[in-house]
Amino acid sequence: MKKICLIYLFLHAVSFNIWGQTGIGGSFAIEDDDLGATDIFTDFNEDLEATKILEEERFYRYGRYFTFDLSLGLTTHDGNRGKLYENDGPSFGISVHFFKDFHRAFGLGFETSKHHFFVDQTVFGSKDNNIGLVEVSIFRVFLGYRHYIDTSNLGTALTYSNPFFSTRLEYWYLQNKFVDQASLANSSGGGLGLGIGFGLEFPIQVKETYFAVEFLYHTVDYPDKYTQDYREDGKGGSALVDDLTGNTWTSTFSYVMSW
Repeated sequence: MKKICLIYLFLHAVSFNIWGQTGIGGSFAIEDDDLGATDIFTDFNEDLEATKILEEERFYRYGRYFTFDLSLGLTTHDGNRGKLYENDGPSFGISVHFFKDFHRAFGLGFETSKHHFFVDQTVFGSKDNNIGLVEVSIFRVFLGYRHYIDTSNLGTALTYSNPFFSTRLEYWYLQNKFVDQASLANSSGGGLGLGIGFGLEFPIQVKETYFAVEFLYHTVDYPDKYTQDYREDGKGGSALVDDLTGNTWTSTFSYVMSW
């Protein structure tokens, strides 16, 4: 009889425990606790917002807001224009950049360069006299965007050099001056261009002064791109070039002052 009573009490205790864990007071209570204690979407948004605030605070403390660039460089051409043109001295440029954050900067600036070429024979644009010396001045203004690469997980050398990709929307203004032929009117005109490339910035004094190099490829719609003036004149002479198609390349070295 005692054994029967003990078995009954044991089974009653076990059933009570199972009911407490899986019944109304157990399972539902646990589920309510799991759903009510945390919300993965809320936690994610809170973490994202905290990360954004931390990044902004770090930029305000360690980042640059504006830069002023003084540049010297070289402007060259390929194609038929490159065959005709000779480059005179360095190119000059001035630009300013506004930093949105550590990785994005927007710029505005201008550059100028000089070139020349010499025509010592009659051509289609001047069938009676040799054109002689032609001086070429090229002026351009641009709106630019730079994206600085995150180098925090890369080597020290790359981190130190501040590499960036660059793109520009440009307007190029070209003027030809016929030095040896007063009878020929100077010609001028402009066209849109697009420049893409990359660069590096080496700090001289961190957050204050930098030395920068930038290499860009430009496709430009020059006003005399398809001119026939320098092709064969029909009198048996040889053509200098059939037109002035070709792309432009620039290499610039800049002294950068930062605030």
